[in-house]
Amino acid sequence: MSTATPTDPVAGGHLRVTQVRSAIGTKPKHRGTLRALGLRRLGASRVLPDRADVRGMLARVPHLVTVEPAGADEAAAAEQRRDASRQAHRAAERKDLP
Repeated sequence: MSTATPTDPVAGGHLRVTQVRSAIGTKPKHRGTLRALGLRRLGASRVLPDRADVRGMLARVPHLVTVEPAGADEAAAAEQRRDASRQAHRAAERKDLP
């Protein structure tokens, strides 16, 4: 499994980001960046789109994460989970309305 740096181009259009070091003792901006990437604990992984804003966040915390290209099937599965979660959240919000 090869590890790509945040500046390497990725053909698939998605990146698998894994937190490999703890955020304890790091700067508050680094902790906030990990949260914004969706990484909350050591070993957590996310499949994120390969965009400039995501790459900027990864450039801020390269010592805390590993970055590798994500396969198309992996990206599709992550998108389906995200969509299902959004639909469940919207349904719960509609129940709360009078």
